[in-house]
Amino acid sequence: MSRIGNRAIEIPQGVTVTITPTTITAKGPKGSLSLDRHEAVEVKQEQNELVFTRKGNDKPSRAAHGLMRALTANLVTGVTKGFERQLEINGVGYRAEVKGGTVVLTLGYSHPIEYKLPEGVSAKVDKNMLILSSMNKQHVGAAAAKIRSFRGPEPYKGKGVKYVEEQILRKAGKAAGKGK
Repeated sequence: MSRIGNRAIEIPQGVTVTITPTTITAKGPKGSLSLDRHEAVEVKQEQNELVFTRKGNDKPSRAAHGLMRALTANLVTGVTKGFERQLEINGVGYRAEVKGGTVVLTLGYSHPIEYKLPEGVSAKVDKNMLILSSMNKQHVGAAAAKIRSFRGPEPYKGKGVKYVEEQILRKAGKAAGKGK
């Protein structure tokens, strides 16, 4: 049994959900998002809730059941509240600035790194924090992962770009010659 797929999604006020044989579209205060439907999952709108049922009981159908429910929940959340991802930049001289739709990162290399944000993703800088936001969860996550990949956190001093909630396992430095 899919525990996630069996939970209904409550549709908040101001959001309209349109279900066609091939897509699910949600429109809300922040905009509109759509998602391709999986053929093994049936979606029904009952009053102000979306209910998901699967057509078969084979493994791909069971997997698609929970996946479709989770992706549709992300659509509804995205058009109402949106999503945000925070990156922390640690290191002497490491910084970020936003110029239009581009994030310019200075991360200890001989050159600044310019990253063009995907469409629909916006960024702002607050001291050593880079905050990415969008109504599409996948775009925000992909942009944050790409920016983090430019200079991931290192385990000795913790320098680099990391997610705010990320814990870095720190290593002890070189200890040779200290006990002699």
